Amino acid sequence: MITRLSSYFVRTLREDPADAELPSHKLLVRAGYIRRVAPGIYSWLPLGLRVLAKVEQIVREEMDAIGAQEVRFPALLPREPYEATGRWTEYGPNLFRLQDRKQADYLLGPTHEEMFTLMVKDLYSSYKDLPLALYQIQTKYRDEARPRAGLLRGREFVMKDSYSFDIDDAGLEAAYARHRGAYIRIFDRLGLEYVIVQATSGAMGGSASEEFLAVSPNGEDTFVRSPGGYAANVEAVVRPLAEPVDASDVPAAHVEDTPDSPTIESLVALSNQRFPRPDRPWQASDTLKNVIFMLCYPDGTRRPLAIGLPGDRDVDLKRLEAAVAPAEVEPFGDADFEAYPALVKGYIGPAALGLGEAAGGESPAGQVRYLTDPAVVAGTRWITGANQPGHHVYDLVCGRDFSSDGVLDVAELRDGDPSPDGSGPLSLARGIEMGHIFQLGRKYAEALGLKVLDVNGKLVTVTMGSYGVGVSRAVAAVAESTHDELGLAWPRQLAPFDVQIVATGKDEAVFSAAEELAGQLSAAGIDVLLDDRKASPGVKFADAELLGMPTTVVVGRGLVDGLVEVRDRASGERADVPVAQAAAFVTAVVRG
Repeated sequence: MITRLSSYFVRTLREDPADAELPSHKLLVRAGYIRRVAPGIYSWLPLGLRVLAKVEQIVREEMDAIGAQEVRFPALLPREPYEATGRWTEYGPNLFRLQDRKQADYLLGPTHEEMFTLMVKDLYSSYKDLPLALYQIQTKYRDEARPRAGLLRGREFVMKDSYSFDIDDAGLEAAYARHRGAYIRIFDRLGLEYVIVQATSGAMGGSASEEFLAVSPNGEDTFVRSPGGYAANVEAVVRPLAEPVDASDVPAAHVEDTPDSPTIESLVALSNQRFPRPDRPWQASDTLKNVIFMLCYPDGTRRPLAIGLPGDRDVDLKRLEAAVAPAEVEPFGDADFEAYPALVKGYIGPAALGLGEAAGGESPAGQVRYLTDPAVVAGTRWITGANQPGHHVYDLVCGRDFSSDGVLDVAELRDGDPSPDGSGPLSLARGIEMGHIFQLGRKYAEALGLKVLDVNGKLVTVTMGSYGVGVSRAVAAVAESTHDELGLAWPRQLAPFDVQIVATGKDEAVFSAAEELAGQLSAAGIDVLLDDRKASPGVKFADAELLGMPTTVVVGRGLVDGLVEVRDRASGERADVPVAQAAAFVTAVVRG
């Protein structure tokens, strides 16, 4: 069957959508692959569905190859299982919640751990039933606060999620390894440049966790890697504590008047001018910056958190959000300062911070939990706020003059920082999260009562793994990595069609030859898109480049000499081929 562009449900656009920022978003809309319905919600048009189906097929084949079995759950789910695991609350505003006409609570599934767990609990009861791996390719929902970047961050998206069920931890590790290998094969087949990095588990819970990131300057995730092989999402990097310092010769702390020093830079300049230290000049890294945030927990509780870190670094909000999840992070506003009068804005020092012996880390009225950077260790010497307007304290020594309630590593990372494992300097890059694998352990099985009888007839809790792939996101990620200034340029394994034939001119012989060649290629099992529209050659060429099929055949002026032109979309290479040999030539190109 030949697909004719004249009747195909597609309209290309010459201008970028007003709300699009990334190339994949612009081009997928302009080329007629997707259409926006609402912020973060898109309809799939025929071209886009063909690409999506090919991604799904690759994922499905690799999951089947490791023995996973496909199921499918509804997207509309009851509240109770998510209440049992705590995620009804922990997900906070990211969860789409709704009620039916009887006021029963439901949700649109963001992930399906609870449902998979309950299904296995319903059907299996013995160790003989395990190991087991189940998966689905299903539409998911997340109420993103700021949906953007087209398919890369939407409110509705297609995801493959799979789950392994084992009797013990050794079985879980083996299942994790099988899924990891399957993911490597999936992303290799998609043609993505990717890295595997250590990651945090977030709301999913569990222990071991890795992300598969497609390397892209437009990615939302920042990761680090070292020459020695260390790789981690910035949220998962944990720097070791610095070594303690001998501060026996540091003079007693003293408060000084520091007018006109609202910034770290101005404070350092004033300090070197008025209060020089004998060994070397003061630097920004000698200042202790104390930053206050308000943490908002899913149950509505609000608690302040102060973070002390060297003044040459800022708090990385993504690292902080990952560290304090499920709490959300809000700025500490003027009303909050009024509620905590001991905190002097711009001059906060450790003396006004910390819980002391407060039980369980709870914040008594007026007190603020105080966590410090790994660089703030015993003996380190600081300039910091004196809790008085226009004043700072000098030679304040950690362990001698102040302490904190613990350590929190959320400072921004930089190129050249040492790797936590000693494998060399770190370099930062950006990526698109394509897959995430977790060793969940027994969190969900315990919450929902998934137990089986072991070989001794004793009830034991099943251990689980969770493994996700962003299927619709993969379409955008591949578009990001393969496009050029002219449009999309699909790799052959994902392209909607193998070949686009462009018939140019008004001569009926051209259209007849194009039709005949399309028929020959279709008979050979090659997917062909025939541009048989009554449009100018310029429009047709522009659309062919925008749509991005890997091979274009131009039937036009060369036909009088018995030739057609074969173009490679990715490389731009062109070849004139005799008409009689065109079908065989193109077939060989397509089949490699």
